Amino acid sequence: MDIAFSPLTLPNGATLPNRIAKAAMEENMADADQTPSQQLLQLYKGWSQGGAGLLLSGNVMVDCHAMTGPGGVALEDDKHLAKFEEWAKVGQTAGNHFWLQINHPGRQIRTELGQPALAPSAVPLDLGNLSKLFAPPQEMTEVQIEDVINRFVTTSKLAERAGFSGVQIHAAHGYLLCQFLSPLSNLRQDQWGGSLENRSRILFEIVKRVRAAVSPKFCVAVKLNSADFQKGGFDQEDASWVVSKLNNMQVDLIELSGGSYESPVMQGEPAKGSTLAREAYFLEFAADIVKVTNIPIMLTGGIRRRQVLEQVMNSGVAVAGIATALALQPDLPNALKRGEDPNPQLAAVKWWNKTLAALARMMVIKYQLNRQSQGLKPKLSVWPSWALLLGLWSGNNRAKLYRKQMEMKE
Repeated sequence: MDIAFSPLTLPNGATLPNRIAKAAMEENMADADQTPSQQLLQLYKGWSQGGAGLLLSGNVMVDCHAMTGPGGVALEDDKHLAKFEEWAKVGQTAGNHFWLQINHPGRQIRTELGQPALAPSAVPLDLGNLSKLFAPPQEMTEVQIEDVINRFVTTSKLAERAGFSGVQIHAAHGYLLCQFLSPLSNLRQDQWGGSLENRSRILFEIVKRVRAAVSPKFCVAVKLNSADFQKGGFDQEDASWVVSKLNNMQVDLIELSGGSYESPVMQGEPAKGSTLAREAYFLEFAADIVKVTNIPIMLTGGIRRRQVLEQVMNSGVAVAGIATALALQPDLPNALKRGEDPNPQLAAVKWWNKTLAALARMMVIKYQLNRQSQGLKPKLSVWPSWALLLGLWSGNNRAKLYRKQMEMKE
């Protein structure tokens, strides 16, 4: 455990006080104006005091018209920057780093939000009967692609002004940049599609321009899928190539994850494999990537026990990302440092519809986050079906409020 609680100096010279990160979870707790709420401040203050060396926010959108869900945070101008300054301050109470995860949903935008879904190609999500919950995607024009690139840059500059110590560019889990990377969702024949080099172009442009726009001490990270886990999709060989190219772009940390809404492996455990494989989903690939990159690697997916954390650290992975376990026990890093092994976990949701099961599991996690944001203890006995219904009801109300806000802006 000495490795996990030792400092890590990143390529830009910034130092994380330890190698445990609170990985991103989508909280959907923004105020009506899509700014950080007091609930969010309460959450991140608790996580800062809980001992993680790095906190990563849930999705912060670069465009208020393109949200991953109702109740999300957006940062596209300095109109409410004071609220972000307060969030940055409370999230770094204990001297840890706090980075904003910045994102665009692409085609993964819900119909109830009433906004168009932009994507590299007009390829809809394949979720069976649940596909209708998402807006049909429109193929992006060159002008729209350039606008999105500029939005990532603007949000990064604003994040630095607000006092955050870095940003993480989200190119995983089936969101827009991940859609560009995948040959299944990117059917373009121009400079943004076709070869892997072209499909990666938007990510590389964003990374280069963000790095040039912020100060050297400000951290720039990327979240990347190790694979989409779909036949013919973005695979581990593709991911290795992308990482090799990022080596020369002054990236400070790469987080490896996997899956998408269509193949939500990041939300649940594989059916087969060793205990370690079930608890650190993407470790084998991460251990291989460590050998071929000079960028520190962060691994997220199921880590919660001392033994697993030790094996992750011993593999050469630089940072262990913990998400769900910190929704259940925000001071887990401090507990591990004291020599304890509380092993907080949720029961698996074993429904026949994997997409619906993943959604229910996500709602169970959000249920715990809501309790934590109100100073309440987790309630692990909550039924997934109840958490799902409660989450859908809350989401529906937030969606109505969001649509009203958008109408007022127009």
